[in-house]
Amino acid sequence: MRHFLTLKDYTKEEILEIIELGLKIKKEFKAKAQPPYLHGQTLSMIFEKSSTRTRVSFESGIFQLGGHGLFLSNKDIQLGRGEPVKDTARVISSMTDIIMIRTFEHSRLEEFAKYSSVPVINGLTDTYHPVQLLADYMTMIEHNMHENAVVAYIGDGNNMTHSWMMLAAKLGFELRIATPKGYEVNEDVMKEALEICQHSGGKITVSNDPNVAVKGASVVTTDTWASMGQEDEKEERQKAFAGYMVDDTMMDLGQEGVVFLHCLPAYRGQEVSEELLEGPRSLIFKEAENRLHAQKGLMVWLDLHR
Repeated sequence: MRHFLTLKDYTKEEILEIIELGLKIKKEFKAKAQPPYLHGQTLSMIFEKSSTRTRVSFESGIFQLGGHGLFLSNKDIQLGRGEPVKDTARVISSMTDIIMIRTFEHSRLEEFAKYSSVPVINGLTDTYHPVQLLADYMTMIEHNMHENAVVAYIGDGNNMTHSWMMLAAKLGFELRIATPKGYEVNEDVMKEALEICQHSGGKITVSNDPNVAVKGASVVTTDTWASMGQEDEKEERQKAFAGYMVDDTMMDLGQEGVVFLHCLPAYRGQEVSEELLEGPRSLIFKEAENRLHAQKGLMVWLDLHR
């Protein structure tokens, strides 16, 4: 049995296999010929952080695969009232077939997986957001942006940055990260990613200059400057991130045909301009749709590898 907590735990071949399965399932879905791969199975969706895309994509996904989704917020279950994580994990995993958790500390997710008897999927933690990267790379494949990819990540050194680092390290492409001083990536995650790069041929560089990162890039991506739980830092972060808004002028530094990705929600006029977000270079809504199909591929893959 496998859990999906971080891309670090997967080989290049396994990551690509999951995405290819997602593309196959997407093609079947569009042709209205999708088999019920997970007929009769139940997905428990535990949300300690709220979400739009994660909830809709997982709940719709398990239904389309022939199963049923249970939405469990921390207000609905005893986990939110102080029940030990290991107790909740053992109980819920004895009653359902797959569990997805969206929470805060990554260690909380790891403890849950340790005591779960069924596959556990990371729907987001403060350290990693791996399901988003499956959708991002699926979008890059569909638009022929994956071969010799040079990805520039502009913004906060957060869970999205860490997940891009792991994807670049595992798949062996170039990633350039630009963050303001004081908002760099986690040093331990960087060390792990660079160690993987030694074997994969991946290349990860960091700087405090977004224009340097974007120059010659084929894909540019960013994230909100203040993530959930950082609302009280919003004003301070807006000052620190001045000059980090991705717009058409910055994108012009990239390769011909450069595209823009964003995990959403997006705050226009802050990390990205309105014109870029709504313009022809933006793939964000195709990227968002692919959350559905990439995660269906993941759930089916995990079921096949029990």
